[in-house]
Amino acid sequence: MKNILISPNVKIVQAMKKLGQTGEKCLIVVDSNKKLLGTITDGDIRRAILKGLNIDQNIKSIYSKKPIVLRKEKYSLEDAKSLLRIHQNILPIIDKNNFVIDYLSWEKVFGAIKQNKNLLKTSVVIMAGGKGDRLAPFTKVLPKPLIPINEKPVIEHIIEKFRLFGAKNFFVAVNYKSRILKSFFIELQPSYSVRFFDEIEPMGTVGGLKLHKQKFKSPFFVTNCDVIVDADYDDVLNFHKHNDYDVTLIASTKKYLIPYGICEINNDGNLSEIKEKPSFNFLANTGLYVLNPAVLKLIPKNKSFHMTDLIKKAKKEKLKIGVYPIDAEKWIDVGQWTEYRKTLERM
Repeated sequence: MKNILISPNVKIVQAMKKLGQTGEKCLIVVDSNKKLLGTITDGDIRRAILKGLNIDQNIKSIYSKKPIVLRKEKYSLEDAKSLLRIHQNILPIIDKNNFVIDYLSWEKVFGAIKQNKNLLKTSVVIMAGGKGDRLAPFTKVLPKPLIPINEKPVIEHIIEKFRLFGAKNFFVAVNYKSRILKSFFIELQPSYSVRFFDEIEPMGTVGGLKLHKQKFKSPFFVTNCDVIVDADYDDVLNFHKHNDYDVTLIASTKKYLIPYGICEINNDGNLSEIKEKPSFNFLANTGLYVLNPAVLKLIPKNKSFHMTDLIKKAKKEKLKIGVYPIDAEKWIDVGQWTEYRKTLERM
């Protein structure tokens, strides 16, 4: 049970990592004697980050002080099932002195990991038309989506992440070495649907979608072909819909350490102080998005157009754009050699 327990003094970034390690969406906050203080969910952390809290702060101000609990020998299995169906988080079990003695999760109560199939009717577009110059010379032979990570090409890893949540409708935008990529799927004979958007000329990361806007009737995912994001896609889609966003970016927490002493100057031009090796936290765009179909109207016809162009135009039109934060370890970018080598070590 110790993996599910966390101290209130732990940093937000550490809580994010622990949530990822446990596979749960909730942790139990306890003091040094395992006395219950509260619970913290991935949603609590996400809201804190979006409010601008530094991920190096502790979780004291963001966890729930009034969690839903079960009291030892005072609950039934049916009680637990009812609560889990409503709240879908773990339920701490406490004794008469409020010490945590155990917990119940969906898997413990229902005997299986909860299956999310909410993406059954949700389309996923993989933008795979680029040349992948940063991965040359491999991409002189293979299209970037077929660059292998262990025993599978990157595009299969991407699709498998979505398949876990029920997705079965995939579109792949192709241009460079498209016949090789199509041949791969003909040979693979997948159980899911893969259809191709052929770009006669390179159209940027979203330019080619203009011609296919009629295929999308509800929010859909768009991903670069060189990123693997290990997120709860069902939760991402619910986040997008619940907040009525037109565009949602999935962003990764990142910390950048400057390996120098930084000189700060006052208004007189004199040295104010030297900050030794300061670090900065920020959210990095992963290359995975959720779009409403209406947003595609903003894409110009027959012109190369990138996702960044679309987002700028959407902001200009005052559309609602959201950000869904994830832990840094949940994002793998294999679009350049340094990251590709790290990925081979991680997976």
